[in-house]
Amino acid sequence: MATGGALTDWFARRTFATADLDPDQLVAAKRASGTSVSLVLPARNEAATITGVVASCMALMGRLVDEVVVLDGASTDGTAELATTAGAVVHQDADIVPEVGATLGKGDALWRSLRVTSGDIVAFVDTDIRNPDPRFVWGIVAPLLLDDGIDFVKAFYDRPIEAGGTLQPTGGGRVTELLARPLLNLFWPELAGLVQPLSGEYAGRRSVLEQVPFFTGYGVEIGLLIDVVALRGAGVIAQVDVGRRVHRNQELHDLSRMAYAIASVALGRLAAGQRTTFAEAFDPTYVQFGRDDAGRITLEPTDVGDIERPPMASLPR
Repeated sequence: MATGGALTDWFARRTFATADLDPDQLVAAKRASGTSVSLVLPARNEAATITGVVASCMALMGRLVDEVVVLDGASTDGTAELATTAGAVVHQDADIVPEVGATLGKGDALWRSLRVTSGDIVAFVDTDIRNPDPRFVWGIVAPLLLDDGIDFVKAFYDRPIEAGGTLQPTGGGRVTELLARPLLNLFWPELAGLVQPLSGEYAGRRSVLEQVPFFTGYGVEIGLLIDVVALRGAGVIAQVDVGRRVHRNQELHDLSRMAYAIASVALGRLAAGQRTTFAEAFDPTYVQFGRDDAGRITLEPTDVGDIERPPMASLPR
């Protein structure tokens, strides 16, 4: 059951917040363990935001990050040049593992990045962020440095949405709320406690990332989650509240295409036999989230089950 003791226990043990973490402690843990960290920034025509994103990441160089690598997707707006000026090492994604052909999307770039990075931990951060902050990086790296039992970490955050030229405080993450999380609740209830399974900010141990496939496009995030669970179990996954993230919101037409790709990946995994039955035969309890008075994220299970009434003609008169 999605709201059983196992999920509650996972949520309590595997949910972190940057407000509770000390970067200096993380530096000490990194040095003590001898762990190296690579940061990968996939980019395509992100000239408006790339400088700020790279600069916020470079602030961690030599302390919590050992290399900052931008994977550029043949940008035509000067993204690559701006990233280089800001201090990142820039690779054209198509130049990496060229024998497999043209780069087919963000997920493809992330997969190729494993060939040009060397860190024991590899972190991925999107480059369309309008309010970049170093905590988006050290937040997702922190659980991996503090707990050897954690192999994969997802960020979550409050997501504003721009409507009519005005930035509304909430409403972002439409595909997450309308598709991804319902799918996980149904078929992978052990992942129902993930606030934002599709977030573009996440990190993993190289030893795990090199053992799982990467989907080339929109399905990369949900595919990684499903495959890490299949490989290692949900207990190795954690999540971190990194605050508030503002980015470019996509149009509904584009989100529809994204949703189709994500659903295709998830249903493909079901067809492959990794999950062949519904969770608890359509568990009517759906897990959502709220915040308490202190701003901490909380589980909010709700019974959304429908009762099926028989055809009226089948009832005795």
